[in-house]
Amino acid sequence: MQTLARLAEGAWIDPVAAQELSEAYLFLRRVENRIQMVGDQQTHIIPAEPQELDRLARLCGFADTDAFGDALIARFTCVETHYGALFEKLPQPPSSVSGLLVGDEAEPESVSALQELGFENPGAAIEAIKAWQAGRYPATRSAKARERLTDFLPNLLEAFSRTAQPDLALSTFDKVMANMPAGLQLFSLLAANPSLLRLVADIMGTAPRLAKILARRPLLLDAVLDPGFFGDVPTTAQLKDVVGSTLALATDYEDALDRARIVGREQSFLIGVRVISGTISAELAGEAYAALADTLIQALSDRVGEELVAQHGLLPDGMIAVLAMGKLGGQEMTAASDLDLITVYDYAGDDAKSDGSRSLPGPQYYTRFTQRLISALSAQTAEGALYEVDMRLRPSGSQGPVSTKLSGFIDYQEHSAWVWEHLALTRARVVSGPDSMRETIETTIRGVLTRPRDRAAVAGEVHEMRRKIAAEKGTTDIWNLKQVRGGIVDLEFITQFLQLVSAAERPDVLDQNAEGALSKLAAAGILEPADAELLIPAARLYQSLTQILRLCLDETFTAHDAPQALRDLLARSADMPDFSMLEATLKDTLARVQGAFNRLVS
Repeated sequence: MQTLARLAEGAWIDPVAAQELSEAYLFLRRVENRIQMVGDQQTHIIPAEPQELDRLARLCGFADTDAFGDALIARFTCVETHYGALFEKLPQPPSSVSGLLVGDEAEPESVSALQELGFENPGAAIEAIKAWQAGRYPATRSAKARERLTDFLPNLLEAFSRTAQPDLALSTFDKVMANMPAGLQLFSLLAANPSLLRLVADIMGTAPRLAKILARRPLLLDAVLDPGFFGDVPTTAQLKDVVGSTLALATDYEDALDRARIVGREQSFLIGVRVISGTISAELAGEAYAALADTLIQALSDRVGEELVAQHGLLPDGMIAVLAMGKLGGQEMTAASDLDLITVYDYAGDDAKSDGSRSLPGPQYYTRFTQRLISALSAQTAEGALYEVDMRLRPSGSQGPVSTKLSGFIDYQEHSAWVWEHLALTRARVVSGPDSMRETIETTIRGVLTRPRDRAAVAGEVHEMRRKIAAEKGTTDIWNLKQVRGGIVDLEFITQFLQLVSAAERPDVLDQNAEGALSKLAAAGILEPADAELLIPAARLYQSLTQILRLCLDETFTAHDAPQALRDLLARSADMPDFSMLEATLKDTLARVQGAFNRLVS
């Protein structure tokens, strides 16, 4: 009853439906109760014997069984009507689909069958299916693969018909087929697992980024068949095992880079499938993508270090740490996030050199390390690239050295860094390096962030930064979630500003994650309850929408051109009943966050 009322309040169901279903529920529960009283047992079956039925009718307050029957049927009809409106029966594949497209003479019937399934451009679908059946793609070249495809083609088309845009789903699947080296394994998996087939149809209709990965690695779907797959994401230890065992098979350095890309793409795909299916939250997805990036950075740092030692020898007492900034530092990554990194090194003595035959002085040694790590992560190999890497947040930015000595990093942060660099430092997180160096860097960062600040001066600089960003990248497009006023940039400025001006007295407010920081600011009483109730849900909303958009699109999202399937997925990810309500909620949230920025950053 309370759930029905809340569904009506949220516009998931009509208020009339909520009222009628509530009345029907109460009536049927009373009947159930009377049935159990009569039989003195846990049963839900209406008695068939006329005498017992009459007794039940009178016990329920009716004069006779006819009146009781009419009342029951009225409630059953009511529930069935509302159920039918909410869960319309989807089309079953017409029998004509079973023999689809064996020749041109079948086309009129095929067109009709596809139209029945909801395809708006059956001609294009027919041409695609003909290409499959003719063995024009490597995936369908073998007779066995074509036979298996023909067997489950009706179910495949029916699965596409369940998506909001069957034509898009089939078109994307056709592109996947064109790029697959072989098809029998995938076809066998899909033919044997209807639920997997529906998931693949959803991917084809909404997430072309995932579809491209699936085209190269169809056996990734094996993992999805595990009943425990959707329950959770891999732990850090499990990721290290998977990545470590994969790279252990590498025959040389270049092979290790290829294998890192393969395992990275596979694990990213599996996170994305969980996001698309709605089984993990956007917050958990952000943490999972970040944990994967952490693991790959650590593994490739080890490989780069080994390669450097082999070529140039060891640097006495040398060590290097990798700091994650931005989305990686805050563990809010998406499928398309780049890596904001800083490397910090140290070694004994001022003039130390590596001990190899091709010796390098310390600064050059770790510059070479950093350049190779960037290449290991971002270079295009036969297996593509892992991530784009951005090093602009390092001390002195693009004008400074690519890697910084620990003493220089400390001196810069304590005496030379700009306010915006300290704002960015609220998200810094050491992801790789020796424990001793990690502790020194973390202590330095904490000391910088907890120093007393002139609130008015910091607020003035933040407003000036926001003005410059708006002048360069400003937009009124609400779906440019990062740059639109009241969007991600404003939310992050609020969070980072409040941490920076409050941490001297309340160091417990520091947190690299935006939502975590807002929660700590609220717990400390720095953020008023009303502001927390606005900003924390806003952070979740922006993260949820960003996860879906980055997962599903390579280009800019335009609402009026977006596939209905994607619009529905966005609404579902934000717990909204439909896209129009999502847009209305988003507009309202943006306006209120912009107001909070103007009020709180002061």
